[in-house]
Amino acid sequence: VTVGFPYSVAVWKATWPRFIENVLDLCEAHGCKLVFFDNVYMYDKEHLNPMTEDTPIRPPSKKGEVRAHIAQMIMDRAKAGRVKALIARSADFYGPSVKQTSVLTETVFKPLSGGQTANWFLSDSAKHSFTYTPDAGRATALLGNTESAYGQVWHLPTAANPLTGKEWIETIAISMGKKPSYRVAPLWMIKVLGWFMPIMKESVEMVYQYDRDYVFDSGKFEKEFGMTPTSYQEGIDAIVKHDHS
Repeated sequence: VTVGFPYSVAVWKATWPRFIENVLDLCEAHGCKLVFFDNVYMYDKEHLNPMTEDTPIRPPSKKGEVRAHIAQMIMDRAKAGRVKALIARSADFYGPSVKQTSVLTETVFKPLSGGQTANWFLSDSAKHSFTYTPDAGRATALLGNTESAYGQVWHLPTAANPLTGKEWIETIAISMGKKPSYRVAPLWMIKVLGWFMPIMKESVEMVYQYDRDYVFDSGKFEKEFGMTPTSYQEGIDAIVKHDHS
């Protein structure tokens, strides 16, 4: 079973801790294992290049505070031996059939596909990792079926040497046969868009991830399981073929 909640800090604060507490209680009572699919919001924003499983936990946002809290709840229960649990952590993600939940899809793939101008946040010269969803799915299933993986945090397989914002847009445009037309949205513009678009309002506190290199390292998983992440070019081509051809 998978469960997610609307992208709202108010909803997250009210729902996530209580939900995780109930899930942990049920897992403990019935001997169920827990595989928690997580993000990187809790990491110190001054340590995003590279991000590993040992990156300092100092959340710079309210959403990050929620994620740090529930991750700690899970690992505390696991370390106490009360439940078998692991955390599978992903960078921002992209992939075929991903709609309305991927920033890359909404700001780049969709506009370019329609002959419109793509958007990028704050800096198009900073590197930005994206985890390919088919890789994340396979890896999460593999972790859940590996007894020795429990009690640990794992970064899901993500291609190394991420593209910059400019390179992402240009590579996607070439794959589509489109012109790489784009604008870089400054912080004030993102705030203005938030007046009209709830998802943008909720994204304002997270845009620090775009004004610096955001490089996700999955070396621990790759070494342990021998799984090579899908390259960015392969991922982009697959999305264009599946969703935009």
